[in-house]
Parts: sequence; structure tokens; C-alpha cells
Amino acid sequence: MSDAQSSAVGGTKSHRIYLLLKDAILSGRLPVDSKLPGENKLAEQHGVSRVTVRRAMEALQSAGLVARKAGVGTVVLEQPLDATVMTASVSNLMPNMVKMSQASQVRLLEFAYIPPPEMIRERLGMAKGGKVQRSVRVRMIDGKPFSHLITHVPETIALHYNEMDLADTPLFVLLERSGVKVDHASQSISATLASHDVAQALDVTVGSPLITLTRVVFDEQGRGVEHLEALYRPDRYRIQIDLERNGDGDARYWEPRVGGGPTQAEG
Repeated sequence: MSDAQSSAVGGTKSHRIYLLLKDAILSGRLPVDSKLPGENKLAEQHGVSRVTVRRAMEALQSAGLVARKAGVGTVVLEQPLDATVMTASVSNLMPNMVKMSQASQVRLLEFAYIPPPEMIRERLGMAKGGKVQRSVRVRMIDGKPFSHLITHVPETIALHYNEMDLADTPLFVLLERSGVKVDHASQSISATLASHDVAQALDVTVGSPLITLTRVVFDEQGRGVEHLEALYRPDRYRIQIDLERNGDGDARYWEPRVGGGPTQAEG
């Protein structure tokens, strides 16, 4: 059952409770065979009616996350390993972009050359009057969408590849084929809510929580070569940061470890 389908079972409140319980189950905070609180208790905890809670529980049951057992109550079911969940390593960003592309498929929604928004033009360090190639893509694994990507690339670079290339090849690879020598990137991660268009593309309800990632990639001369705005379904995408302990005595501290495990990152 998709999130959009689960929302149809009840209203916004029941869907919110469904998402909270679903996240607790998939993250392991509610382990397999554990018993969920009763409807009265959940209704009290969330400040809603029993009917609202019942709808959320029915959605969880339809999704195969829980089962009602006579004389016991509602218990958490064991979940098969989900191949649709991608894990991105922040410490191993660039080398893993190709790995993600090999494990997923892309649907290209938009492709056009436009004047960039002022904020993006400044971040890329472009002169006024220039154009960028703007693309909107949805990345999927096993046919299930997990990311919505909007990229802006300076026209002088983007003219080296076409719409068909972008649908079949990771942008990172296309940049290198265009002669770009990628050197470093600036990246920020936050959270947002799904707009109508994004919700439709990712098969979630409007207002669903999403991970948001913004990245600007620079070449060896410090010129911006790509601006990426990525939105991820948190139930199908995770961000991993590998840390190591450095320093001596009271001055010891944590810092990201370069070259972490074989995880994957967006390209």
C-alpha cells in the first residue's frame, strides 16, 4: 500500500499517526513482535478520537506492518529486507554516484534551457545574462520512486549532452565527459513538506515530510558546474555519516571519515 493509498483510508490526522507508527516500526523503535498500545491509549497520546486511530491501524495492517492477534492485540510483523531503500554516504559522496545510477532508474520530467533564478546564478558564480540547462528527474528503484531532482547546469557545459543522455547517464558522468574536472562541493541537508507536483511524482500525499538536500558542485578553478535540489522519501532513502575519533585527551573530537562503506549517493 502506498502512502497516497493509506491516506485515503482516513483523514490528515489518521495519516499522520500512520506515518509516525510506520516510521517507528521501520526504524526498529517498535521491534518485531512488540505490541502496539491500545486504541484508547493511542487516542490519548495523539489527542484524537478512537475512530482516527482505528483508521491508522487499519492502514498499517493493510501495509503488512502489523497484525491483530486474538487475545494479544496488535503486534509488529517482521519486514523483509527492503531493496527499495537507498543509503547515501556523506563521507564517500563522489565515488558512489555511479553505483546509485546502476542500481536505479530515471524518469526525465523536464528538460529546458532557461535564465537561472538569481539565487542559483549567484551560487554558481555565473555572469548575468547567461543560461542554464534545467532538468527535473525522478529516480526509482524497482519501479518505486525515492528521489525528485532539479538540476541547473551552465549552458556552456550542458550543450555537450542531450536530453536522451540525461535520461540514461548520471549527470556526474556527463559533466566529466564534457571536460569538467570536479574538485569539491558544498552541501546542506534539511527537511521540507511535499508540494502537489512533488507529491505526485514521489507517490506520497501533499504535505508529507521529505528530506531535502541542496548541493553546489565546483570544478578545479572554483567555478560552479552544477546546482542540485534533491527531495527524498525518508522511508526509501537514508543518509549515513561515518565518523572517526581524533585528537588527544580532552581535545578529542568527532569528524567525518573519508571513504566509508560501500553506500550510495545521488548523481
